Amino acid sequence: MYQPDTAPVGGSLALSALVAALPLVTVFVLLGVFRVKAHWAGLSALGTALVVAVVAYGMPVDLAALAATEGAAFGLFPILWIVLAAIWLYQLTVVSGRFEDLRAAFGRLSPDPRVQAIIIAFCFGGLLEALAGFGAPVAITGMMLVTLGFPPLRAAITVLLANTAPVAFGAMAIPIVTAGELTGIPYEQIGAVVGRQTPILALVVPLLLVAVVDGRRGIRQTWPAAVVTGAVFAFAQFVCSNYVSVELTDIVSSLAGAAALVVLLRFWQPKGSDDVRDALQNGTLPNPGSGDGVEPTGNADTATRTLAAPRDQLTRSRTLWALFPYLLVIGVFSVVKLWKPLGELLASTTVEIPWPGLHGAILTASGEPTSTTIYSLEWLSSPGTLLAVCGIVVAAAYRLPMSTATREFVSAATSLRWPALTVAGVLALAYVMNQSGQTLTIAMWIGGAGAAFSFLSPVLGWLGVAVTGSDTSANALFATLQQGVASKVGIDPTLLVAANSSGGVMGKMISPQNLTIATSAVGLVGRESDLFRCVVKWSLGLLLVLCALTALQASVLSWMLP
Repeated sequence: MYQPDTAPVGGSLALSALVAALPLVTVFVLLGVFRVKAHWAGLSALGTALVVAVVAYGMPVDLAALAATEGAAFGLFPILWIVLAAIWLYQLTVVSGRFEDLRAAFGRLSPDPRVQAIIIAFCFGGLLEALAGFGAPVAITGMMLVTLGFPPLRAAITVLLANTAPVAFGAMAIPIVTAGELTGIPYEQIGAVVGRQTPILALVVPLLLVAVVDGRRGIRQTWPAAVVTGAVFAFAQFVCSNYVSVELTDIVSSLAGAAALVVLLRFWQPKGSDDVRDALQNGTLPNPGSGDGVEPTGNADTATRTLAAPRDQLTRSRTLWALFPYLLVIGVFSVVKLWKPLGELLASTTVEIPWPGLHGAILTASGEPTSTTIYSLEWLSSPGTLLAVCGIVVAAAYRLPMSTATREFVSAATSLRWPALTVAGVLALAYVMNQSGQTLTIAMWIGGAGAAFSFLSPVLGWLGVAVTGSDTSANALFATLQQGVASKVGIDPTLLVAANSSGGVMGKMISPQNLTIATSAVGLVGRESDLFRCVVKWSLGLLLVLCALTALQASVLSWMLP
Protein backbone atom coordinates (compact mmCIF):
# COMPACT_ATOMS: atom_id res chain seq x y z
CA MET A 1 0.00 0.00 0.00
CA TYR A 2 1.31 3.43 -0.93
CA GLN A 3 0.33 6.38 1.25
CA PRO A 4 1.56 9.83 0.16
CA ASP A 5 3.76 11.85 2.48
CA THR A 6 2.88 15.53 2.10
CA ALA A 7 6.36 16.66 3.19
CA PRO A 8 8.78 14.05 1.85
CA VAL A 9 11.73 16.38 1.17
CA GLY A 10 13.58 16.87 4.44
CA GLY A 11 10.29 16.98 6.31
CA SER A 12 9.80 20.51 4.97
CA LEU A 13 6.46 21.37 3.41
CA ALA A 14 7.97 24.38 1.61
CA LEU A 15 10.83 22.40 0.04
CA SER A 16 8.47 19.58 -0.85
CA ALA A 17 6.09 22.03 -2.52
CA LEU A 18 8.99 23.48 -4.51
CA VAL A 19 9.92 20.02 -5.77
CA ALA A 20 6.28 19.09 -6.38
CA ALA A 21 5.84 22.18 -8.55
CA LEU A 22 8.60 21.13 -10.97
CA PRO A 23 6.22 19.36 -13.41
CA LEU A 24 4.00 22.44 -13.63
CA VAL A 25 6.99 24.73 -14.05
CA THR A 26 8.22 22.42 -16.81
CA VAL A 27 5.05 22.51 -18.86
CA PHE A 28 4.44 26.25 -18.53
CA VAL A 29 8.05 27.26 -19.16
CA LEU A 30 8.26 25.01 -22.22
CA LEU A 31 5.00 26.44 -23.55
CA GLY A 32 5.42 30.08 -22.59
CA VAL A 33 9.17 30.66 -22.87
CA PHE A 34 10.57 28.10 -25.30
CA ARG A 35 7.40 27.68 -27.37
CA VAL A 36 7.71 23.93 -27.43
CA LYS A 37 4.77 22.10 -29.00
CA ALA A 38 2.14 21.08 -26.49
CA HIS A 39 2.55 17.33 -26.84
CA TRP A 40 6.29 17.55 -26.14
CA ALA A 41 5.72 19.96 -23.26
CA GLY A 42 3.09 17.64 -21.77
CA LEU A 43 5.25 14.54 -22.14
CA SER A 44 8.25 16.35 -20.64
CA ALA A 45 6.18 17.43 -17.66
CA LEU A 46 4.86 13.86 -17.30
CA GLY A 47 8.42 12.55 -17.22
CA THR A 48 9.30 15.14 -14.57
CA ALA A 49 6.25 14.17 -12.49
CA LEU A 50 7.18 10.48 -12.67
CA VAL A 51 10.73 11.22 -11.49
CA VAL A 52 9.48 13.40 -8.62
CA ALA A 53 6.90 10.78 -7.62
CA VAL A 54 9.44 7.96 -7.52
CA VAL A 55 12.54 9.75 -6.24
CA ALA A 56 11.11 12.42 -3.92
CA TYR A 57 7.84 10.81 -2.82
CA GLY A 58 8.95 7.18 -2.79
CA MET A 59 6.07 6.02 -4.96
CA PRO A 60 6.74 2.56 -6.41
CA VAL A 61 7.64 2.73 -10.08
CA ASP A 62 4.87 0.38 -11.14
CA LEU A 63 2.18 2.38 -9.30
CA ALA A 64 3.44 5.65 -10.79
CA ALA A 65 3.33 4.15 -14.28
CA LEU A 66 -0.15 2.70 -13.70
CA ALA A 67 -1.41 6.07 -12.45
CA ALA A 68 -0.16 7.59 -15.70
CA THR A 69 -1.97 4.97 -17.78
CA GLU A 70 -5.26 5.61 -15.96
CA GLY A 71 -4.92 9.34 -16.56
CA ALA A 72 -4.11 8.78 -20.23
CA ALA A 73 -7.20 6.59 -20.59
CA PHE A 74 -9.38 9.30 -19.05
CA GLY A 75 -7.83 11.83 -21.42
CA LEU A 76 -8.74 9.76 -24.45
CA PHE A 77 -12.18 8.82 -23.18
CA PRO A 78 -14.22 10.82 -22.41
CA ILE A 79 -12.23 14.04 -23.00
CA LEU A 80 -10.90 13.50 -26.52
CA TRP A 81 -14.02 11.57 -27.53
CA ILE A 82 -16.08 14.70 -26.77
CA VAL A 83 -13.80 16.86 -28.91
CA LEU A 84 -13.82 14.35 -31.78
CA ALA A 85 -17.61 14.16 -31.80
CA ALA A 86 -17.94 17.96 -31.62
CA ILE A 87 -15.56 18.49 -34.55
CA TRP A 88 -17.30 15.80 -36.60
CA LEU A 89 -20.70 17.37 -35.98
CA TYR A 90 -19.38 20.74 -37.07
CA GLN A 91 -17.73 19.34 -40.22
CA LEU A 92 -21.02 17.74 -41.23
CA THR A 93 -22.68 21.15 -41.15
CA VAL A 94 -19.85 22.59 -43.24
CA VAL A 95 -19.67 19.85 -45.87
CA SER A 96 -23.45 20.00 -46.31
CA GLY A 97 -23.19 23.70 -47.16
CA ARG A 98 -25.63 24.61 -44.40
CA PHE A 99 -23.01 26.56 -42.52
CA GLU A 100 -23.06 29.19 -45.25
CA ASP A 101 -26.72 29.76 -44.35
CA LEU A 102 -25.79 29.96 -40.69
CA ARG A 103 -23.15 32.55 -41.54
CA ALA A 104 -25.81 34.57 -43.38
CA ALA A 105 -28.22 34.22 -40.45
CA PHE A 106 -25.68 35.63 -38.03
CA GLY A 107 -25.01 38.39 -40.55
CA ARG A 108 -28.68 39.32 -40.48
CA LEU A 109 -28.65 39.49 -36.72
CA SER A 110 -25.56 41.65 -36.85
CA PRO A 111 -22.87 41.85 -39.55
CA ASP A 112 -20.40 43.10 -36.93
CA PRO A 113 -17.74 40.48 -36.02
CA ARG A 114 -17.39 41.94 -32.53
CA VAL A 115 -21.09 41.39 -31.82
CA GLN A 116 -20.90 37.94 -33.39
CA ALA A 117 -18.10 37.10 -30.96
CA ILE A 118 -20.39 37.97 -28.04
CA ILE A 119 -23.31 36.00 -29.45
CA ILE A 120 -21.36 32.88 -30.38
CA ALA A 121 -18.47 32.67 -27.92
CA PHE A 122 -20.16 34.11 -24.83
CA CYS A 123 -23.90 33.37 -25.12
CA PHE A 124 -23.97 30.23 -27.26
CA GLY A 125 -20.75 28.98 -25.70
CA GLY A 126 -22.27 29.50 -22.25
CA LEU A 127 -25.29 27.44 -23.26
CA LEU A 128 -23.07 24.63 -24.53
CA GLU A 129 -21.08 24.81 -21.28
CA ALA A 130 -24.32 24.45 -19.32
CA LEU A 131 -25.33 21.34 -21.24
CA ALA A 132 -22.13 19.59 -22.28
CA GLY A 133 -18.97 21.16 -20.88
CA PHE A 134 -15.64 19.29 -21.04
CA GLY A 135 -14.22 21.27 -23.98
CA ALA A 136 -17.22 21.01 -26.31
CA PRO A 137 -18.03 24.77 -26.11
CA VAL A 138 -14.46 25.74 -27.01
CA ALA A 139 -14.33 23.29 -29.92
CA ILE A 140 -17.70 24.16 -31.45
CA THR A 141 -17.64 27.95 -31.03
CA GLY A 142 -14.01 28.16 -32.14
CA MET A 143 -14.81 26.43 -35.42
CA MET A 144 -17.87 28.62 -35.89
CA LEU A 145 -15.86 31.84 -35.53
CA VAL A 146 -13.20 30.66 -37.99
CA THR A 147 -15.88 29.83 -40.55
CA LEU A 148 -17.37 33.29 -40.04
CA GLY A 149 -14.06 34.83 -41.08
CA PHE A 150 -12.10 35.15 -37.82
CA PRO A 151 -8.35 34.48 -38.03
CA PRO A 152 -7.64 31.22 -36.17
CA LEU A 153 -5.55 32.64 -33.32
CA ARG A 154 -8.00 35.44 -32.61
CA ALA A 155 -10.88 32.95 -32.66
CA ALA A 156 -9.09 30.65 -30.20
CA ILE A 157 -8.30 33.50 -27.79
CA THR A 158 -11.90 34.70 -27.98
CA VAL A 159 -13.50 31.36 -27.16
CA LEU A 160 -11.07 30.55 -24.34
CA LEU A 161 -11.67 33.94 -22.74
CA ALA A 162 -15.44 33.58 -23.15
CA ASN A 163 -15.35 30.13 -21.53
CA THR A 164 -14.82 31.58 -18.04
CA ALA A 165 -17.92 32.95 -16.36
CA PRO A 166 -20.12 29.91 -17.17
CA VAL A 167 -17.62 27.18 -16.15
CA ALA A 168 -18.40 27.00 -12.42
CA PHE A 169 -22.04 26.18 -13.25
CA GLY A 170 -21.13 24.06 -16.28
CA ALA A 171 -22.60 20.64 -17.12
CA MET A 172 -25.63 21.34 -14.93
CA ALA A 173 -23.47 22.65 -12.04
CA ILE A 174 -21.52 19.39 -11.64
CA PRO A 175 -18.46 21.20 -10.16
CA ILE A 176 -20.58 22.75 -7.41
CA VAL A 177 -22.54 19.57 -6.74
CA THR A 178 -19.25 17.68 -6.42
CA ALA A 179 -17.93 20.21 -3.91
CA GLY A 180 -21.11 19.88 -1.87
CA GLU A 181 -20.93 16.08 -1.80
CA LEU A 182 -17.32 16.12 -0.61
CA THR A 183 -17.64 18.81 2.06
CA GLY A 184 -21.14 18.14 3.36
CA ILE A 185 -22.06 21.77 2.70
CA PRO A 186 -25.38 21.96 0.81
CA TYR A 187 -24.48 22.61 -2.80
CA GLU A 188 -27.24 25.21 -2.98
CA GLN A 189 -25.29 27.29 -0.45
CA ILE A 190 -22.05 26.92 -2.39
CA GLY A 191 -23.83 27.82 -5.63
CA ALA A 192 -25.34 30.91 -4.02
CA VAL A 193 -21.87 32.18 -3.07
CA VAL A 194 -20.43 31.35 -6.49
CA GLY A 195 -23.39 33.30 -7.88
CA ARG A 196 -22.09 36.33 -5.99
CA GLN A 197 -18.57 35.98 -7.41
CA THR A 198 -18.65 34.91 -11.07
CA PRO A 199 -21.20 37.58 -12.11
CA ILE A 200 -18.35 40.07 -11.60
CA LEU A 201 -16.49 38.20 -14.35
CA ALA A 202 -19.58 38.09 -16.54
CA LEU A 203 -19.81 41.87 -16.40
CA VAL A 204 -16.35 42.39 -17.88
CA VAL A 205 -15.78 39.36 -20.13
CA PRO A 206 -17.89 40.65 -23.09
CA LEU A 207 -15.89 43.89 -23.00
CA LEU A 208 -12.67 41.89 -23.05
CA LEU A 209 -13.96 39.89 -26.02
CA VAL A 210 -14.54 42.95 -28.18
CA ALA A 211 -11.13 44.23 -27.09
CA VAL A 212 -9.54 40.99 -28.30
CA VAL A 213 -11.34 41.27 -31.63
CA ASP A 214 -10.82 44.97 -32.29
CA GLY A 215 -8.81 46.63 -29.53
CA ARG A 216 -9.84 49.95 -28.04
CA ARG A 217 -11.93 50.81 -31.07
CA GLY A 218 -13.98 47.71 -30.42
CA ILE A 219 -14.75 48.82 -26.86
CA ARG A 220 -15.56 52.34 -27.99
CA GLN A 221 -17.93 51.29 -30.76
CA THR A 222 -19.60 48.21 -29.30
CA TRP A 223 -19.66 48.81 -25.55
CA PRO A 224 -23.51 48.98 -25.42
CA ALA A 225 -23.74 45.40 -26.71
CA ALA A 226 -21.01 44.18 -24.36
CA VAL A 227 -22.42 45.96 -21.31
CA VAL A 228 -26.03 44.93 -21.89
CA THR A 229 -25.16 41.29 -22.53
CA GLY A 230 -22.75 41.08 -19.60
CA ALA A 231 -25.10 42.86 -17.18
CA VAL A 232 -28.14 40.73 -18.04
CA PHE A 233 -26.07 37.52 -17.98
CA ALA A 234 -24.60 38.49 -14.59
CA PHE A 235 -27.97 39.47 -13.10
CA ALA A 236 -29.60 36.24 -14.33
CA GLN A 237 -26.67 34.21 -12.99
CA PHE A 238 -27.05 35.81 -9.56
CA VAL A 239 -30.83 35.46 -9.39
CA CYS A 240 -30.98 31.89 -10.70
CA SER A 241 -28.15 30.55 -8.55
CA ASN A 242 -29.54 32.15 -5.38
CA TYR A 243 -33.30 31.91 -5.79
CA VAL A 244 -34.23 29.50 -8.60
CA SER A 245 -31.91 26.58 -9.41
CA VAL A 246 -28.16 26.14 -9.26
CA GLU A 247 -28.30 23.46 -11.97
CA LEU A 248 -30.13 25.70 -14.45
CA THR A 249 -28.04 28.81 -13.83
CA ASP A 250 -25.98 28.75 -17.03
CA ILE A 251 -28.97 27.89 -19.21
CA VAL A 252 -31.02 30.78 -17.85
CA SER A 253 -28.18 33.33 -17.89
CA SER A 254 -27.00 32.41 -21.42
CA LEU A 255 -30.50 32.64 -22.87
CA ALA A 256 -31.21 35.87 -20.98
CA GLY A 257 -27.98 37.48 -22.19
CA ALA A 258 -28.65 36.44 -25.78
CA ALA A 259 -32.24 37.68 -25.64
CA ALA A 260 -31.16 41.05 -24.26
CA LEU A 261 -28.60 41.43 -27.04
CA VAL A 262 -31.13 40.51 -29.74
CA VAL A 263 -33.57 43.11 -28.41
CA LEU A 264 -30.83 45.75 -28.30
CA LEU A 265 -29.84 45.00 -31.91
CA ARG A 266 -33.38 45.76 -33.09
CA PHE A 267 -32.81 49.39 -32.09
CA TRP A 268 -29.04 49.80 -32.34
CA GLN A 269 -26.16 48.61 -34.51
CA PRO A 270 -22.50 49.46 -33.93
CA LYS A 271 -20.53 51.66 -36.28
CA GLY A 272 -17.59 50.45 -38.30
CA SER A 273 -18.84 46.91 -38.92
CA ASP A 274 -17.64 46.80 -42.53
CA ASP A 275 -14.22 48.16 -41.61
CA VAL A 276 -13.71 45.55 -38.90
CA ARG A 277 -14.89 42.71 -41.11
CA ASP A 278 -12.54 43.76 -43.91
CA ALA A 279 -9.67 44.20 -41.46
CA LEU A 280 -10.23 40.71 -40.05
CA GLN A 281 -10.17 39.17 -43.51
CA ASN A 282 -7.12 41.18 -44.58
CA GLY A 283 -5.22 40.59 -41.35
CA THR A 284 -4.72 44.29 -40.65
CA LEU A 285 -6.16 44.41 -37.13
CA PRO A 286 -3.81 44.88 -34.14
CA ASN A 287 -2.01 41.69 -33.17
CA PRO A 288 -3.97 39.80 -30.48
CA GLY A 289 -0.85 39.32 -28.39
CA SER A 290 1.15 36.32 -29.57
CA GLY A 291 4.31 38.31 -29.14
CA ASP A 292 5.84 37.65 -32.55
CA GLY A 293 4.03 40.32 -34.55
CA VAL A 294 2.40 37.76 -36.85
CA GLU A 295 -1.00 36.17 -36.43
CA PRO A 296 -0.65 32.49 -37.39
CA THR A 297 -2.95 31.14 -40.07
CA GLY A 298 -4.83 27.86 -39.96
CA ASN A 299 -3.74 24.61 -41.53
CA ALA A 300 -6.98 24.01 -43.42
CA ASP A 301 -10.08 25.85 -44.53
CA THR A 302 -12.96 23.44 -44.04
CA ALA A 303 -15.43 26.13 -45.10
CA THR A 304 -14.53 25.49 -48.74
CA ARG A 305 -15.41 21.77 -48.60
CA THR A 306 -19.13 22.07 -49.32
CA LEU A 307 -21.52 20.09 -51.46
CA ALA A 308 -24.27 22.69 -51.77
CA ALA A 309 -24.78 25.31 -54.42
CA PRO A 310 -23.94 28.99 -53.74
CA ARG A 311 -26.36 30.87 -51.51
CA ASP A 312 -28.86 33.24 -53.09
CA GLN A 313 -31.71 34.17 -50.77
CA LEU A 314 -31.89 33.14 -47.14
CA THR A 315 -35.35 31.90 -46.19
CA ARG A 316 -36.78 31.03 -42.79
CA SER A 317 -36.72 27.35 -43.69
CA ARG A 318 -33.06 27.45 -44.66
CA THR A 319 -32.23 29.35 -41.49
CA LEU A 320 -33.89 26.67 -39.36
CA TRP A 321 -32.06 23.92 -41.26
CA ALA A 322 -28.79 25.77 -40.68
CA LEU A 323 -29.56 26.01 -36.96
CA PHE A 324 -30.83 22.43 -36.80
CA PRO A 325 -27.60 20.75 -35.57
CA TYR A 326 -27.20 23.18 -32.69
CA LEU A 327 -30.89 23.16 -31.79
CA LEU A 328 -30.66 19.38 -31.79
CA VAL A 329 -27.67 19.46 -29.45
CA ILE A 330 -29.51 21.80 -27.08
CA GLY A 331 -32.63 19.62 -27.22
CA VAL A 332 -30.84 16.31 -26.66
CA PHE A 333 -28.71 17.56 -23.78
CA SER A 334 -31.65 19.36 -22.19
CA VAL A 335 -33.78 16.21 -22.20
CA VAL A 336 -30.95 14.06 -20.84
CA LYS A 337 -30.00 16.55 -18.14
CA LEU A 338 -33.46 17.72 -17.08
CA TRP A 339 -35.51 14.51 -17.46
CA LYS A 340 -34.10 12.57 -14.52
CA PRO A 341 -35.44 9.10 -15.46
CA LEU A 342 -33.63 9.21 -18.79
CA GLY A 343 -30.48 10.67 -17.23
CA GLU A 344 -30.47 7.97 -14.57
CA LEU A 345 -31.05 5.27 -17.19
CA LEU A 346 -28.05 6.42 -19.23
CA ALA A 347 -25.94 6.80 -16.10
CA SER A 348 -26.79 3.23 -15.10
CA THR A 349 -24.88 2.00 -18.17
CA THR A 350 -21.60 3.37 -16.80
CA VAL A 351 -19.02 0.65 -16.27
CA GLU A 352 -16.86 1.08 -13.16
CA ILE A 353 -13.40 -0.42 -13.77
CA PRO A 354 -11.01 -0.79 -10.81
CA TRP A 355 -7.73 0.04 -12.50
CA PRO A 356 -5.70 -3.18 -12.64
CA GLY A 357 -2.70 -3.19 -10.31
CA LEU A 358 -3.55 0.27 -8.96
CA HIS A 359 -6.93 -0.05 -7.25
CA GLY A 360 -6.50 -0.97 -3.60
CA ALA A 361 -2.78 -0.20 -3.66
CA ILE A 362 -3.00 3.53 -2.91
CA LEU A 363 -4.31 5.35 0.16
CA THR A 364 -5.06 9.03 0.59
CA ALA A 365 -2.77 11.15 2.77
CA SER A 366 -5.22 10.60 5.63
CA GLY A 367 -4.93 6.82 5.30
CA GLU A 368 -8.29 6.13 3.63
CA PRO A 369 -8.73 4.13 0.41
CA THR A 370 -8.86 6.43 -2.60
CA SER A 371 -11.67 6.31 -5.13
CA THR A 372 -9.60 7.85 -7.91
CA THR A 373 -8.26 4.45 -8.94
CA ILE A 374 -11.67 3.47 -10.34
CA TYR A 375 -12.06 4.36 -14.02
CA SER A 376 -15.62 5.21 -15.06
CA LEU A 377 -16.41 4.19 -18.63
CA GLU A 378 -19.42 6.36 -19.44
CA TRP A 379 -19.84 4.84 -22.88
CA LEU A 380 -23.48 5.85 -23.33
CA SER A 381 -23.97 8.86 -21.03
CA SER A 382 -20.79 10.65 -22.13
CA PRO A 383 -21.35 14.04 -23.80
CA GLY A 384 -19.20 12.72 -26.64
CA THR A 385 -21.62 9.86 -27.30
CA LEU A 386 -24.59 12.24 -27.21
CA LEU A 387 -22.81 14.55 -29.69
CA ALA A 388 -22.04 11.56 -31.92
CA VAL A 389 -25.73 10.58 -31.89
CA CYS A 390 -26.56 14.16 -32.89
CA GLY A 391 -24.04 13.85 -35.72
CA ILE A 392 -25.71 10.70 -37.04
CA VAL A 393 -29.11 12.40 -36.96
CA VAL A 394 -27.70 15.49 -38.71
CA ALA A 395 -26.08 13.39 -41.44
CA ALA A 396 -29.39 11.64 -42.06
CA ALA A 397 -31.42 14.86 -41.97
CA TYR A 398 -29.04 16.57 -44.40
CA ARG A 399 -29.11 13.44 -46.61
CA LEU A 400 -25.36 13.17 -46.66
CA PRO A 401 -24.01 9.94 -48.16
CA MET A 402 -22.65 7.53 -45.58
CA SER A 403 -19.30 7.66 -47.35
CA THR A 404 -19.17 11.44 -46.86
CA ALA A 405 -20.07 11.24 -43.17
CA THR A 406 -17.51 8.49 -42.64
CA ARG A 407 -14.83 10.43 -44.51
CA GLU A 408 -15.43 13.47 -42.33
CA PHE A 409 -15.22 11.37 -39.17
CA VAL A 410 -11.93 9.85 -40.29
CA SER A 411 -10.68 13.31 -41.24
CA ALA A 412 -11.57 14.67 -37.80
CA ALA A 413 -9.91 11.71 -36.06
CA THR A 414 -6.77 12.08 -38.16
CA SER A 415 -6.50 15.79 -37.37
CA LEU A 416 -6.56 14.93 -33.64
CA ARG A 417 -3.62 12.51 -33.61
CA TRP A 418 -1.19 15.00 -32.04
CA PRO A 419 -3.80 16.61 -29.78
CA ALA A 420 -4.64 13.08 -28.58
CA LEU A 421 -1.04 12.66 -27.44
CA THR A 422 -1.19 16.02 -25.68
CA VAL A 423 -4.45 15.36 -23.85
CA ALA A 424 -3.36 11.85 -22.83
CA GLY A 425 -0.03 13.18 -21.58
CA VAL A 426 -1.53 16.06 -19.61
CA LEU A 427 -4.15 13.85 -17.92
CA ALA A 428 -1.46 11.28 -17.16
CA LEU A 429 0.54 14.11 -15.58
CA ALA A 430 -2.48 15.12 -13.49
CA TYR A 431 -3.08 11.60 -12.23
CA VAL A 432 0.56 11.05 -11.29
CA MET A 433 0.71 14.34 -9.43
CA ASN A 434 -2.58 13.70 -7.65
CA GLN A 435 -2.02 10.09 -6.62
CA SER A 436 1.60 10.56 -5.59
CA GLY A 437 0.66 13.50 -3.34
CA GLN A 438 2.42 16.27 -5.27
CA THR A 439 -0.73 18.32 -5.84
CA LEU A 440 -1.77 18.00 -2.20
CA THR A 441 1.67 19.16 -1.04
CA ILE A 442 1.39 22.36 -3.08
CA ALA A 443 -2.13 22.95 -1.80
CA MET A 444 -1.19 22.42 1.86
CA TRP A 445 1.76 24.79 1.51
CA ILE A 446 -0.51 27.51 0.10
CA GLY A 447 -3.02 26.68 2.83
CA GLY A 448 -0.44 27.56 5.48
CA ALA A 449 -0.81 31.27 4.71
CA GLY A 450 -3.15 31.78 7.69
CA ALA A 451 -5.59 34.67 7.47
CA ALA A 452 -4.09 35.68 4.11
CA PHE A 453 -5.43 32.42 2.72
CA SER A 454 -8.71 34.14 1.86
CA PHE A 455 -6.76 36.00 -0.83
CA LEU A 456 -4.94 32.87 -2.04
CA SER A 457 -7.95 30.55 -1.91
CA PRO A 458 -8.95 30.99 -5.60
CA VAL A 459 -5.35 30.17 -6.59
CA LEU A 460 -5.91 26.56 -5.53
CA GLY A 461 -8.89 26.23 -7.84
CA TRP A 462 -6.91 27.91 -10.62
CA LEU A 463 -4.05 25.47 -10.06
CA GLY A 464 -6.37 22.47 -10.05
CA VAL A 465 -8.00 23.40 -13.36
CA ALA A 466 -4.67 24.34 -14.94
CA VAL A 467 -3.46 20.81 -14.20
CA THR A 468 -6.60 18.79 -14.94
CA GLY A 469 -8.58 21.04 -17.30
CA SER A 470 -11.71 20.47 -15.20
CA ASP A 471 -13.38 22.60 -12.52
CA THR A 472 -15.04 19.44 -11.24
CA SER A 473 -11.64 17.80 -10.77
CA ALA A 474 -10.28 20.91 -9.06
CA ASN A 475 -13.14 20.80 -6.55
CA ALA A 476 -12.62 17.07 -6.04
CA LEU A 477 -8.97 17.79 -5.24
CA PHE A 478 -9.21 20.83 -3.02
CA ALA A 479 -12.77 21.40 -1.71
CA THR A 480 -12.20 19.59 1.59
CA LEU A 481 -8.81 21.28 2.02
CA GLN A 482 -10.45 24.68 1.53
CA GLN A 483 -13.08 23.74 4.11
CA GLY A 484 -10.46 22.61 6.64
CA VAL A 485 -8.26 25.69 6.28
CA ALA A 486 -11.28 27.99 6.52
CA SER A 487 -12.36 26.42 9.81
CA LYS A 488 -8.81 26.68 11.15
CA VAL A 489 -8.39 30.39 10.36
CA GLY A 490 -11.97 31.44 11.21
CA ILE A 491 -13.37 32.11 7.71
CA ASP A 492 -16.73 30.93 6.42
CA PRO A 493 -15.95 27.54 4.78
CA THR A 494 -18.67 28.04 2.18
CA LEU A 495 -16.89 31.16 0.92
CA LEU A 496 -13.58 29.40 0.33
CA VAL A 497 -15.12 26.27 -1.18
CA ALA A 498 -17.01 28.55 -3.57
CA ALA A 499 -13.81 30.49 -4.29
CA ASN A 500 -12.13 27.24 -5.27
CA SER A 501 -14.74 26.71 -7.97
CA SER A 502 -14.79 30.35 -9.07
CA GLY A 503 -11.00 30.59 -9.20
CA GLY A 504 -10.84 27.44 -11.26
CA VAL A 505 -12.57 29.01 -14.24
CA MET A 506 -9.54 31.21 -14.95
CA GLY A 507 -7.29 28.16 -15.05
CA LYS A 508 -9.39 26.73 -17.86
CA MET A 509 -7.87 28.95 -20.54
CA ILE A 510 -4.25 28.02 -19.76
CA SER A 511 -4.77 24.31 -19.19
CA PRO A 512 -2.71 22.45 -21.83
CA GLN A 513 -5.72 20.22 -22.39
CA ASN A 514 -7.95 23.16 -23.33
CA LEU A 515 -5.22 24.90 -25.29
CA THR A 516 -4.99 21.75 -27.39
CA ILE A 517 -8.76 21.57 -27.87
CA ALA A 518 -8.84 25.20 -29.02
CA THR A 519 -5.93 24.88 -31.45
CA SER A 520 -7.38 21.64 -32.85
CA ALA A 521 -10.72 23.33 -33.47
CA VAL A 522 -9.35 26.34 -35.34
CA GLY A 523 -6.61 24.57 -37.32
CA LEU A 524 -3.57 25.64 -35.33
CA VAL A 525 -2.31 22.26 -34.15
CA GLY A 526 1.19 22.68 -32.80
CA ARG A 527 0.75 26.38 -32.03
CA GLU A 528 -0.41 25.94 -28.42
CA SER A 529 2.55 27.94 -27.16
CA ASP A 530 1.42 31.00 -29.16
CA LEU A 531 -2.05 30.68 -27.71
CA PHE A 532 -0.72 30.22 -24.18
CA ARG A 533 1.33 33.42 -24.42
CA CYS A 534 -1.79 35.29 -25.52
CA VAL A 535 -4.20 34.11 -22.84
CA VAL A 536 -1.98 33.77 -19.76
CA LYS A 537 -2.21 37.52 -19.05
CA TRP A 538 -6.02 37.37 -19.08
CA SER A 539 -5.96 34.30 -16.85
CA LEU A 540 -3.69 35.88 -14.24
CA GLY A 541 -5.43 39.26 -14.41
CA LEU A 542 -8.91 37.84 -13.83
CA LEU A 543 -7.54 35.54 -11.12
CA LEU A 544 -6.12 38.55 -9.29
CA VAL A 545 -9.53 40.25 -9.42
CA LEU A 546 -11.22 37.21 -7.94
CA CYS A 547 -8.54 36.84 -5.25
CA ALA A 548 -9.15 40.44 -4.18
CA LEU A 549 -12.92 39.93 -4.23
CA THR A 550 -12.71 36.79 -2.07
CA ALA A 551 -10.46 38.52 0.47
CA LEU A 552 -12.87 41.44 0.66
CA GLN A 553 -15.88 39.14 0.98
CA ALA A 554 -14.14 37.51 3.94
CA SER A 555 -13.93 40.89 5.69
CA VAL A 556 -15.34 44.27 4.65
CA LEU A 557 -17.68 42.91 1.97
CA SER A 558 -19.15 40.12 4.09
CA TRP A 559 -22.58 41.67 3.44
CA MET A 560 -22.32 40.26 -0.10
CA LEU A 561 -22.61 36.72 1.20
CA PRO A 562 -25.99 35.02 1.74
